[in-house]
Amino acid sequence: METDQQQAQVATASSQPAATSQQSQAQPESTPSAPPPSNSTGATQQAESSSTAVASSATASRPPTAPAAPASPPLPTRHTPQAPGPRAARFQKVLDDSLKHTLGKVTWENFASCYPTVAERAPATLKAAQRQMVDRLAMLCKKEFDSILTSRNVVNKLNELEGLVSEAELRRDEAGLPDQNNIPTPPHLLPASAILAAHLQPHLVASQSQLNARLQTTQSHNARLWTEIQQQRAELSSLTSLLEKLVKDLEEAGGMLDDAGVQTEIAKETREVESEMMMDTT
Repeated sequence: METDQQQAQVATASSQPAATSQQSQAQPESTPSAPPPSNSTGATQQAESSSTAVASSATASRPPTAPAAPASPPLPTRHTPQAPGPRAARFQKVLDDSLKHTLGKVTWENFASCYPTVAERAPATLKAAQRQMVDRLAMLCKKEFDSILTSRNVVNKLNELEGLVSEAELRRDEAGLPDQNNIPTPPHLLPASAILAAHLQPHLVASQSQLNARLQTTQSHNARLWTEIQQQRAELSSLTSLLEKLVKDLEEAGGMLDDAGVQTEIAKETREVESEMMMDTT
């Protein structure tokens, strides 16, 4: 019995260290190993310091750039008055007059002629309906006109037109008024012949230049021919004078031959020459 108890105590004592060692081995396997915080913080600081050093070295090695030229200021916008000008006011008045003239056609007489029974039995009710209808149409049309004027920016554009016209008149006055006798005729008042001549003017100018060139060529050719004719006339006159001189000489020679004494002397001289020749031959 004692031996059995001793063996059991020895087995229990030997099993406790083994379980303790197993627990100590299982605990690091279940818990993941994490790097110490001090090492990760140091690595992050080293990376930041290295990136800062690289950026500073790149900045130091970059050549200095010239400062950019300042952009030119935009042109001042033309001042446009917001209040309606003369043209805008006139346009608004035309719209109001047109609307008033149109709704003026919806009179009590015209309205009653469309509903004669109601006009006879309940004229007050029909008059109220007619008045309400006219007021309602006027309000709707006015609202529609205002929305169109706002969406199309009609007032500002008419004011801009007013400013352009005023500026043009000012420039015309500064340039000086033209002479009343030399005021140009507006294009829409020109006659048909003037408009046709204005359209044909470029073609006529081109044709005239071509004709002028041909005329100059012909004139130079005629001048050369006239020079040749003058030379030929001078040559003909010299030949004629020479022929006249020869004819005169021939006439003088013929007159001398017609004289009897000259003929006798010539005949005598001829006989003497012949007799001498005969004597020489014998």
